[in-house]
Amino acid sequence: MQNNERQKLIPHLFRTEFRKITAVLCKTFGMEHIEAAEDIAGETFLSALETWPYNGIPNNPTAWLYTVAKNKAKNYISRGRLFSGKVTAEIQSSTPESTEIEIDLSDKNITDSQLQMLFTVCHPVISTESQIVLALRILCGFGVTEIATAFLSNKETINKRLFRAREKLRLEKVQLEFPGEAGINSRLDTVLKTLYLLFSEGYYSESRDAVLREDLCLEAMQLTYLLIENDATNRPDVNALFALMCFHSSRFEARKTESGELILYHNQDEKLWNNELIAKGAYYLKQASQGRLSKYHLEATIAFWNTRKEDTTEKWENVLYLYNVLLQLEYSPIAALNRTYALSKVHGKEAAIAEAEKLKLTDNHFYFTLLGELYAGIDNKKAKQHFKNALLLARTTADKQTIQKKIDRILAN
Repeated sequence: MQNNERQKLIPHLFRTEFRKITAVLCKTFGMEHIEAAEDIAGETFLSALETWPYNGIPNNPTAWLYTVAKNKAKNYISRGRLFSGKVTAEIQSSTPESTEIEIDLSDKNITDSQLQMLFTVCHPVISTESQIVLALRILCGFGVTEIATAFLSNKETINKRLFRAREKLRLEKVQLEFPGEAGINSRLDTVLKTLYLLFSEGYYSESRDAVLREDLCLEAMQLTYLLIENDATNRPDVNALFALMCFHSSRFEARKTESGELILYHNQDEKLWNNELIAKGAYYLKQASQGRLSKYHLEATIAFWNTRKEDTTEKWENVLYLYNVLLQLEYSPIAALNRTYALSKVHGKEAAIAEAEKLKLTDNHFYFTLLGELYAGIDNKKAKQHFKNALLLARTTADKQTIQKKIDRILAN
């Protein structure tokens, strides 16, 4: 395998396997040893980085990682670095043969451990924000820098939050286990928020100069599907979130050029849309039809309408109505901006400009980009200024390229 292939493989495996190894080790050792589990998982990938360039990629890279993780875990145990008190005494008084502990990395135990971990790190003894940060770190393989970007924070703050969250779980003696119905009811919202944030980070990433990170979206979908496969968590809002992910994922291939540039919705080739994923999204949205209405139901239905390329009044009236309900249910600045675009399609640009300017989201490049679009053809001077403001705030190469093209188009007219 060539060097560039290896450089892609190890980060991909880290994203998919770090959480599995960590979850299984935490289940084996107990949540009080969560940092040790993370360290072992991290050291396993460090071994891969040090070994594979010289020895080549193993025939089965995942099995290699699991073997190394098992050996490292057993070495920690044999040196007495994990356990304390009675357990340490038992280990130290045992023969080497009896100190063997089973590190079960079977598919079933990995699935069970991930699901248990997902609910354990979303335990109410830690704050909702800390729950999400810890889940993103352990279960989603986010680096501290990526989490800081997602939360518009800094590495020091995120490291402190991670430390406090782990310490709280340890002090409260929280166990890695699947909760009963009451626990599911109290924690499922946070679990879904975490998966939603993970998917969103892949769908639109500012932590790297990439239009789309399919690997993050796929991981979010796989974790969400774990919830659907479990009878206790196969609930309407879970199905609605999965439907939302399917609809958005259906347009991945059409969202960027071969050189990695962003393709805006109205310029996408709908022949590249994945009809199988659209059908799957429709199926799970139907499965979600029973029970309380959630933001995921509304966003999934909006995403469904966006799988219909025709620019009809019926489509945009439906989308506008859905945004109105969404904002009443759970306000967000991005949803308000998106509603304003739908408003322009139904009631015209002038009405949309008046609504958009009320938002005053002057630290958001999407805000100025939208105003530029709305003023284009009405007042090109204002449109150009808004696009320039957007360009100053844009953080990714893809966004800057897109905005510059809009400025060039204004100048050409």
